[in-house]
Formats: sequence, C-alpha cells, structure tokens
Amino acid sequence: MMRKTLLALALGLTTTTTFAAGEHGGSHGSESEADIDRTIRFEAGDMWFDPERLDIVPGETIRFEIVNTGNLEHEFVIGDAAAQEEHRKMMLEMGGSHGDGGHGSHAGHDMAEGEHGSSMPAVTIAPGETAELVWTAPENVDDLEYACNIPGHYEAGMYGDIDFQG
Repeated sequence: MMRKTLLALALGLTTTTTFAAGEHGGSHGSESEADIDRTIRFEAGDMWFDPERLDIVPGETIRFEIVNTGNLEHEFVIGDAAAQEEHRKMMLEMGGSHGDGGHGSHAGHDMAEGEHGSSMPAVTIAPGETAELVWTAPENVDDLEYACNIPGHYEAGMYGDIDFQG
C-alpha cells in the first residue's frame, strides 16, 4: 500500500495531469486505466484545436491528451456555452493569465461554476507541453463544447462542439 501511495504521489508531482468528472455528476478522483473507455489525442496550435468536433457517448470516460504545438499558452475547458462565456469574461478581467505558469491546472483562479454548482473540467497547457484531462461525459446534457478561453483565443476559433451519441 505504501509503495502505491508513493508512486501515485511521485507521478502526481511529475506530470501535468488533471482528473475531472462531468459537469452534472460523477466523482472527482483518479480513474484507473480500466475505467477509461478511450483516449482522444488533441493538438492545440496557435488559435486552433484538432479535432474540431467530438462524438461522445453519455457516461463514457475519456482521457484527453492535449499537445500544445503552438507558441502560446492554451487551456482546454469543457462546459456549456453559458459557462464558457462566463469563464471568458473572468479570464479577460484577470488579464488572460492563469497565474500558475501553465502547468496543468487552473490553480491561479477558480473555474466558472457549472449548473448544479460543479466546476468545469479544465487543464492549462504551456507551449511545447502535453497535458491530460480525464472526464466522464454526463448522462443528462445535450450541448457541451471545449474551448480555450484565454482572451482572443475563442474568438479566433479555439473551440469545438461535443456531440452526444446514443
């Protein structure tokens, strides 16, 4: 047990991984490899995401691997349109900075509160870095999007739709 705890601590300190659950349910915590249904690799360039749209099954647990191939810091945030807009306003008021050096979480500010009081899953990715976000798609939501809400990034096209299948 002690070895597992130490390994988990060491890995947590050396990676830029953020684990999060869906906006409307689920639990925040580390999912094991067996709990992850699939991995989706994202590329965040300067003012774009690839892919630009996702097909997701409600209840599916996904590991997002986001590689920042651009020259600017980006974020990857999942939420509905209203929550994304509120987060963009907050980012603009803060001057667009996360205050954490871009190392994997939004430690420099609180994420916008989603419906039912839960926060949006998010990760910050520094230029040349890769970050992970593990997320379980909610069962009772129709429209979500992923976005970079650093001032000017969303407006330049750094967002995409999550289409729920099934």
